[in-house]
Amino acid sequence: MHFRELNLIAPILTALQAKGYEEPTPIQAAAIPPVLEGKDLLGCAQTGTGKTAAFALPILQNLYSKPSQGQRKIRALILAPTRELAVQIGESFQNYGMGLNLRGATIFGGVNEGPQKTKLRNGIDILVATPGRLMDLHGQRALSLSDVEIFVLDEADRMLDMGFIHDVRRIAGFLPSRRQTLLFSATMPPEIRSLANSLMHNPIKVEVAAVSATADNIDQSVYHVSRNLKPSLLRHLLNDSAIRRALVFTRTKHGADRVCRTLERQGVAAEAIHGNKTQGARQRALQNFKSGSTRILIATDIAARGIDVTDISHVFNYDLPEVAETYVHRIGRTARAGASGIAVTFCDTEERSYLMGVERLIRHKLRITPTPALEAPPQPNRPNGQTPGQARFSHPVSPEPRRYQPSEYRPANTAPKQEERPIQHGRKPFWKKSGTFSRSSGPR
Repeated sequence: MHFRELNLIAPILTALQAKGYEEPTPIQAAAIPPVLEGKDLLGCAQTGTGKTAAFALPILQNLYSKPSQGQRKIRALILAPTRELAVQIGESFQNYGMGLNLRGATIFGGVNEGPQKTKLRNGIDILVATPGRLMDLHGQRALSLSDVEIFVLDEADRMLDMGFIHDVRRIAGFLPSRRQTLLFSATMPPEIRSLANSLMHNPIKVEVAAVSATADNIDQSVYHVSRNLKPSLLRHLLNDSAIRRALVFTRTKHGADRVCRTLERQGVAAEAIHGNKTQGARQRALQNFKSGSTRILIATDIAARGIDVTDISHVFNYDLPEVAETYVHRIGRTARAGASGIAVTFCDTEERSYLMGVERLIRHKLRITPTPALEAPPQPNRPNGQTPGQARFSHPVSPEPRRYQPSEYRPANTAPKQEERPIQHGRKPFWKKSGTFSRSSGPR
């Protein structure tokens, strides 16, 4: 099938040709026709299947065919769970709609809201937003959602994981009741189905590539390695010249920073991307990774949702995810656009249960690769000669015990000095009351 068979207009076909896209993916072929007809759509497709174009292309065409009269108002709203994904969606709308007279804006937190307010005041047709910043600007009356015709909720399952579902319901309450709603999610837990039922009216259901399916052109393997040898194993594997771009996943933000520092001490250039980074730092790291100036990017799962790079040759699961479906999303970052890819997983003793869950989900065992002989990397120098297990602010032990002087002791029958006596405030100290504790003899 060719994009021409989907009844797309000439400017959009020209933009697709400029990007080198000729044939639609399964989710695009199934979703574009009903969206063009104005129907609600519930799409179940994992990342990397081309679902952004599946809703961006028909939205652009429908808005272009019915131009707004007078001042531009927000007619299409796309909600994304992370800043990176919002930026990625905004860039897609810009690329696909470059031949159309439509304006768009992307708003997200972590940056100055002034430029975003300026774009909103100038008038836009399409708004891509994260829930937090959208709620903030709506509360300031910097935008109105009363003219929205098309509402898109992307990565709905990630919205659920990040605790945004209540915000999504509130935002939906700001929208007109008569609208077209599109919801996309990689998984369909009961909470997402309930949300879809509350937001949509007789939706067309499209399901492509179940979450348990992994691409056949991804070579998957696992190393059983102790936790303290993971840094050395990663450093050893990164010596492979066949690694063009590698994405390394950790379970926590601190873990991503720790892996990045360890690689840099070993002479490997790498950058980390996670929620604690500023938006500018995250965008720089992502741009360096896309341009190839940074070959290794360490990321947490949430931050990686906006990484859409076609030339990732390797994915390393430095830490196994606690949720098995996350493994499928991770390794789906490689082997895109028909290319092949390699997914390597590190598994220590405490992660065996996570590995079993992954293998149950994908319905096959990962190939076990023998771990080479490795040495744990040296620990960084620490102040006061501390060892890694020592408290940061612990004091060195004196070589000899402290010797007390006789003057430090006071005979029992000696009254305390005036400044040491308790303030009585018209009543006796508690230890002189009958039936209470005595300073010297314990309970009476």
